[in-house]
Amino acid sequence: MPLNCGIVGLPNVGKSTIFNALTSAKAQAANYPFCTIDPNTGVVTVPDERLAKISDLIKPKSLVPTSMEFIDIAGLVEGASKGEGLGNQFLGHIRATDAVAHVVRCFDDPEVIHVAGGVNPLHDIDIINTELLLADLDTVEKRNTKVERAAKASSDSKIKAEHAMLQKLLAALNAGKPARTADLTEEEKLLSRELFLITAKPQLYVANVDESGLIEGNSYTAAVEKRAEEEGSQVVRICGALESEIAQLEPTERDEFLKDMGLSEPGLNRLIHSAYRLLDLITYFTAGVQEVRAWTIRRGTKAPGAAGVIHSDFEKGFIKADCYASDDLFKYGSEQAVKEKGLLRSEGKEYVVKDGDILFFKFNV
Repeated sequence: MPLNCGIVGLPNVGKSTIFNALTSAKAQAANYPFCTIDPNTGVVTVPDERLAKISDLIKPKSLVPTSMEFIDIAGLVEGASKGEGLGNQFLGHIRATDAVAHVVRCFDDPEVIHVAGGVNPLHDIDIINTELLLADLDTVEKRNTKVERAAKASSDSKIKAEHAMLQKLLAALNAGKPARTADLTEEEKLLSRELFLITAKPQLYVANVDESGLIEGNSYTAAVEKRAEEEGSQVVRICGALESEIAQLEPTERDEFLKDMGLSEPGLNRLIHSAYRLLDLITYFTAGVQEVRAWTIRRGTKAPGAAGVIHSDFEKGFIKADCYASDDLFKYGSEQAVKEKGLLRSEGKEYVVKDGDILFFKFNV
């Protein structure tokens, strides 16, 4: 299953417009709140020019890129944590995602209604973040009530550890800080995953601008970028309306269009790459005459874990991995030339896979 990113924000900030362009799906994009009732899901390929380069040199029968899943979640409103709008339903959808892309309106347009009465991105961010934080606080408080009683009556070390973890989370959330800022040990982080806290997920901001604000930004994007810097988050600037046009063009037309706009790639590519970085993901490749394929793993994954992404049997019966860097393939032109330079290695179970590695696994089951 591809890792996924939930697209959230207030109604009418451009979430569905961006999602439609991103996935070429047909999510309804209407100028009124709650036009998205069920989460719309689309799987998108992760743009990676290395895949085509490897294919040019290996000349396989098929080419398979890696992917990410984006989920367009209906607009949240103030009071969502208490069920306002369709809050409880939508918050449940966010809990199931790996990361959050928070779309913020950074353009003026009297024709597009703003639910809060006017464009104020920081106010919008605070509304959404507060609702997510309150939902998490409710979750942690309920769990703490049960665990606190159990901790008093038991000497079980796991219960004591969970109680300590919950106290740290309560301190952060009550201070108005997201759960991801709580200073948890590795053991506590594992325990906290069972809570499916929304504010524990990594988050990036998507500043939805008009064409005039795309290259240089505007006062709205400056405010969002300052907030993101304070939080240690990221910002991607996108013109949703423009991306919708780009998504409909043929590749040759698209390249010409981007060049005329002074852009090197669609903003949606930047969004996908930012989400990829946000989740701390890297790509490795398998390459042969039958297939060249990209695979997604978390940074720091060892060779057996990388093999397990292909099939669990590969991980269980892992023996070794023949490995070389895709950059070496590009430099020397063929796998044979890489071998002759002594750059193809056999790596064991402790090898940490690097971004761009080309691997061939040997296993026994």
